[in-house]
Amino acid sequence: MLFLAHIVLCVWAYRDSIRRGKSTEFAIIILLAMLFFPIIGLIVYLIIRND
Repeated sequence: MLFLAHIVLCVWAYRDSIRRGKSTEFAIIILLAMLFFPIIGLIVYLIIRND
């Protein structure tokens, strides 16, 4: 169940960054960061997404 939530958060971050007009490369970097560093990646993305 936790694994599924992790995957859903990764996909959400990827789609959100694309929807906000970021480049595809940026969205892939966010996706990989969230896959390998789930908590830190989410915190960093939530901070930088408001820019």
